[in-house]
Amino acid sequence: MAKLVRDRIPDLFGGSARPLNPPDFRAALHEKLREETEEYLEAGDVQELADVLEVVYALAALDGLTPADLEVLRAGKSEARGAFLRRLWWEA
Repeated sequence: MAKLVRDRIPDLFGGSARPLNPPDFRAALHEKLREETEEYLEAGDVQELADVLEVVYALAALDGLTPADLEVLRAGKSEARGAFLRRLWWEA
């Protein structure tokens, strides 16, 4: 089964791996984000959220952003529009 894996997986479990070019890497990350999100939604395990975050950080890096840069963007949106603290369900 061919898929995007973390850097140390071939060392830990064997098999061959090759680096992807940037467009293929972005596409593989999109698929990995779907996979990890589905795993979290099905299992509810917070370890899966860590996997989701790892993929998000990799996607951000492709756009030249560090995790700190991404946090600045998140905080700005939170300041401007709020977060999800009040658990609001809007019925417009």
